[in-house]
Amino acid sequence: MKRLEDLISSAKTMHDRYAAGRMEREIVRQWVLGLGGYPEPHASAIREAGTWFKPPREDVEATELKIADLSKLAAIYRM
Repeated sequence: MKRLEDLISSAKTMHDRYAAGRMEREIVRQWVLGLGGYPEPHASAIREAGTWFKPPREDVEATELKIADLSKLAAIYRM
């Protein structure tokens, strides 16, 4: 099991950089999909984010997509 402090720090960093436009969605997507096992309540948020990020989501308008992406990232560290 990985350290929760590292997960929280990384999730906040990914969220902030993506929100500021300093990181592409594909990098965030790969990061989320590469997350390993963590205990609850983080595990549920990670699974939900993984489900959200798995398909490319080309059918969603760009602004709505980013808002939803940021919400999924925030859920990981707001436990």
